[in-house]
Amino acid sequence: MLTQRIEAIRQNYVNTKPQISCERAKIWTGSHRETEGQPVAIRRARAFYDCCDRLGVHIFAGELVVGAIGEFRKCGILTPEFSWMWVDREMDTFDTRPQDPYRMTDDQRAFVRREIFPYWKGKSLEEAFLARLPEDTYRIGVDTGVLDNDSKWRQAVGEITPDYQDVLFKKGFGGILREAEDHLAALDPTNPEDLSKREFYTSVCWTSRGIIRYANRYAQAAEAMAEQEKDPVRAQELRRIARNCRRVPEHPPESFYEAIQFLWFVQVGGILSENPLSLNPGRFDQYMAPYYEADLAQGTLDEAFAQEPVDALWLKYSEWVWTISANTADYFAGYNQFQNLTVGGKRRDGKDGTNPVTYLALKATEEVKTHQPGLSVRVQADCPKEFLDAVTHLVSKGTGFPAIHSDSVGYQMLLNAGYAPEDARDWNNCGCVVPHYRKTGEWTAAVNMNFGSALEYALNEGKSLMTGRQMGLAERPAETFRTFEEVEAAFYRQFDFLCRHAVIMTLEAQRLHQEMVPRPFLSSCIEHCMESGKDLSQGGAKYTIGPVITGIGLAVVANSLAAVKKLVFEDGVCTMAELAAALRANWEGYEDLQARAKACPKYGNDEDAVDDLAIRLANHFYEEIHPYHDIFGAPFLTAFMGISNYIPMGRVLGATPDGRKHGEPSSEGVSPYVGTDQSTPLAAMRSSAKLNQEVHSGGTLLNLRLSPELVATKRGQANLGAMIQTLFALGGFHVQFNCISSETLRDAQAHPENYRDLLVRVAGYSTQFVNLSRAMQDAIIARTEHGG
Repeated sequence: MLTQRIEAIRQNYVNTKPQISCERAKIWTGSHRETEGQPVAIRRARAFYDCCDRLGVHIFAGELVVGAIGEFRKCGILTPEFSWMWVDREMDTFDTRPQDPYRMTDDQRAFVRREIFPYWKGKSLEEAFLARLPEDTYRIGVDTGVLDNDSKWRQAVGEITPDYQDVLFKKGFGGILREAEDHLAALDPTNPEDLSKREFYTSVCWTSRGIIRYANRYAQAAEAMAEQEKDPVRAQELRRIARNCRRVPEHPPESFYEAIQFLWFVQVGGILSENPLSLNPGRFDQYMAPYYEADLAQGTLDEAFAQEPVDALWLKYSEWVWTISANTADYFAGYNQFQNLTVGGKRRDGKDGTNPVTYLALKATEEVKTHQPGLSVRVQADCPKEFLDAVTHLVSKGTGFPAIHSDSVGYQMLLNAGYAPEDARDWNNCGCVVPHYRKTGEWTAAVNMNFGSALEYALNEGKSLMTGRQMGLAERPAETFRTFEEVEAAFYRQFDFLCRHAVIMTLEAQRLHQEMVPRPFLSSCIEHCMESGKDLSQGGAKYTIGPVITGIGLAVVANSLAAVKKLVFEDGVCTMAELAAALRANWEGYEDLQARAKACPKYGNDEDAVDDLAIRLANHFYEEIHPYHDIFGAPFLTAFMGISNYIPMGRVLGATPDGRKHGEPSSEGVSPYVGTDQSTPLAAMRSSAKLNQEVHSGGTLLNLRLSPELVATKRGQANLGAMIQTLFALGGFHVQFNCISSETLRDAQAHPENYRDLLVRVAGYSTQFVNLSRAMQDAIIARTEHGG
């Protein structure tokens, strides 16, 4: 049961449209005007300090966890050093755009156009990327829906897990500051190798002082508010908040409540430094349990009070809004920041890690019903029954939480990526469904790649069906293909062509991040960066893992290849010329052939005829991508992690041989194409588990939809638990479930005011159904609702 205070804050969260704050952009720009000529890392660190020193202090009504990135409770910020052009182009319609709208006033728009954007013209990451990208890569890779990585050059990288265990909770930022000062004192100014280290440690000194200053300003504000507060209970709370802010994050936390506040200050620091995607809390139950247990032993904490600050933290995670372009919002729909919090699983020593804090996290997600943090659970074969029961109970609540992962496959994925066994065993999720570790620098979503486009170019002479533009390699006419093997060979030629350009885009973006946007604050949260004197952008982490290329449309392509093989080369239902004509006509006038195409075997029904084609495609993807290396020498990785990317990538894709029409959604992750998994959920699981998922170290995602009645009882939930364990025994890595009826979802479309807090699983994350575009809502409703 939520406390009255938490419910009031929750109502504000679900009923408020996000507002844009210009405070951070104003301070950041003013600081850079003052530091012209200084090294870029120090300029960014000084700007961070200035934000911490000058940003308005806002303690909102009833808060237990404090710290704001702007003057609004539900707030987004601007980062013009990454990109100002898309903001200038789009902000006049922020309020009305179909996906992720924001409130922004005319005065704010006039201010940033007058005071902010002129300074950054010619200096932003976006401008540099677009100027340097080769023309042929630009043609297929900038806002096309064929290859997409605009979140890597219009935004910060993010995708990091601060190391609470070995760095933050052990040292505090006061300790990190002293460590940086000691390193500076030991450097030799005549040694050329020490020059860049001097810049790094100096920048860490600035960011450490900054976050300490920020917390102390909140302590002062809380003390002042306590003096004016007439309610003695609230006055006492404000004094406690002030004590917390005096202690953390400068010093290691000494209580569960202080540790909660420390966590949020780190998130605020990350947001102010770069407004990042996927700033992950990591293994929350592992590093929070010692504080919980110590407070219980000392009699300073009871379970009821422990739950309330956790609930408050969940709301703080959700009130920050990632400000993104309309194009990026198509790929990451639903105001989602992908702050992935992981519970359960084995410890570093191989023993089970579930503990009381595990259940606090599950309870907070069930009761607060926020879309953040993204809750992931690790399930092993011998996990406690109580834990698996709690997981399936949460699934039955219909929020789309939690994302459920195989402990052992995640471990294997990191072993394959080069991690030591004990580190691989200590994995957490990053962003969507990416197995990750807190001593890592990685781009987990480097490029989204449209598999369907490669097939389209193979069957249409390298051209887009929808625009007629030459996008891929020149190819002979489809009617000249005499065997299925020739069709497949043409597809893989186009596929490899797209892989090559995905790598080119990534390398250029990596190089620019090194030059233009070092990351001193987040680097200070990573142990090996401090030891090596190297920023994350310079490869300073213990593990610098290769960027992840994400495949979109596995099921669409497997189904389409199966249809070509059966209709043309096995059953002789049509010729290649007739099939190509039907695709160009968007199946109009070819409805009988379209019906035959839809009746062909479909991935997700445990049919080897089509599943084997999916296996071959997934294997080829890994074999083609993995030999490429990034600027640090790390091999590129592959993933099938779904976000909302399959909607915009379907929008640019013409009709496909599986019976799909122009512009309809593609498929996401290793999930079946919507509505085609007509057998059982276990059959869909079996199809996906046939893929060699452990080699795709960027993660794999399986999205399924169940009838609410299927999991309404304890027996139904127990059956679901057995089904999950079966998937993992077969080699699957991840599964997640929507358990909401189509009737409820359609009513929510018609009456959104009645469903403000209705959460749904989009792909690798959950968000409010009413915050999704109509196209995204329709795509979720179209998924097969398994009833048995």
